[in-house]
Amino acid sequence: MKVKKVPMRMCIACHAMKPKKEMLRVVKPKEGDVFIDFTGKAAGRGAYICDDPECIKKLRKGRLLNRAFAAEIPPGVYEQIEEDFFAKK
Repeated sequence: MKVKKVPMRMCIACHAMKPKKEMLRVVKPKEGDVFIDFTGKAAGRGAYICDDPECIKKLRKGRLLNRAFAAEIPPGVYEQIEEDFFAKK
C-alpha cells in the first residue's frame, strides 16, 4: 500500500515547514481584498502562516503580506486578519 504524501508549506513569518492543514492560508484574489481562507481552496495567490499568535503578530509588524504578494496591503487588512484569527480561537 502506498503512503500518501503530505503537502508541506512554509510559514512567511517563521519560515518553518509544516503540513498544509496545520497552517492558515491568506489569499489575495485578482479582484478584491486579502482575507484568511479557512477552507484552503479559494482562488487567488496564497501565502501560508502558522496557526500561532506569535506568527500573526510578526505578520503585521514586518508587513509580510506586502512582500508575499508584491503589492501594497492596507493596514486595515492586517487588523481584519488578526480579528478573524483570534475570533476563530
